Amino acid sequence: METRDKKMQASRTIGVIITILGGCLWGASGACGQYLFENKGVTSRWLVPVRLVMAGVCMLVYYIGKERTKAFRIWKNRKDAVDVIIYGIFGLMLCQFTYFTTIELSNAGTATVIQYISPAIVMVLVCFMEKRLPKFIEILALLFAIAGIFIIATHGNIHQMAISKEALIVGLISALTVVLYNMQPRRLMAYYPTPYLLAWGMVTGGIVLSFLFQPWKYHYTIDMSFLAAFLAIVLLGTIVAFSLYMQGVKLIGPARASLYACTEPIASALLSFFWLKVPFVAVDFLGFGLIIATILMLGFSDLKKEK
Repeated sequence: METRDKKMQASRTIGVIITILGGCLWGASGACGQYLFENKGVTSRWLVPVRLVMAGVCMLVYYIGKERTKAFRIWKNRKDAVDVIIYGIFGLMLCQFTYFTTIELSNAGTATVIQYISPAIVMVLVCFMEKRLPKFIEILALLFAIAGIFIIATHGNIHQMAISKEALIVGLISALTVVLYNMQPRRLMAYYPTPYLLAWGMVTGGIVLSFLFQPWKYHYTIDMSFLAAFLAIVLLGTIVAFSLYMQGVKLIGPARASLYACTEPIASALLSFFWLKVPFVAVDFLGFGLIIATILMLGFSDLKKEK
């Protein structure tokens, strides 16, 4: 029994570590995107479709090599095929495009933190769907989220915006798309592995976005720093980060994993401040703190339900 308890404890410890690492890699990918925007002249219209297609193809190649006969099974069912197309376009594609566009319009730390009000939006939707009033902790979390966005956007001065209106609007759209990204594919998740759905969603969304923006028409000077930042986004910030997070979910459960994954906005903000020299002020960190507190409150509430 003691040996079993030790194994379970070790498994939980590993789950915590890899989930935190996955969140940090997600945050780092946003900072790498900002680096490409500011220093290499890249735009989100090039970065997002290329990232989605490359990451999706890499993951599909893995599945084709592992389970050749099952790699294309989702397209044999019309309903599943329609759902994965919707997921790829209105979930993954819109989520990634609006997120990186927000970075382009502001910075990685601000974009990531704004996107993380999505748990509060999910909470409101769940209350509406369950036809119930929100609990005290849920109301408090929502107020924290609203206050955090207000402080980030205005620095407390309602007569002057601290970030552009475009960045705020696109950032809020990004948060809404995260809700769709998380809730829409739930039926498919009962029949297909999540990474498999992610792979096809990326390829589908990336192809559609490629036809819209034609990234092959953009030309950049590709040096070592460009390549390092881009590969960090595709490999570390997409494939590795998501794989670590999903393994963390298996080891410690979704509620705990979502709590530890909130290292993403922290990592993104810190990298923006120390690496990319974004001039945050104290009031920015207050806004960031309020939104991170929102995540923690809702996460601990989910954790109690899980128990």
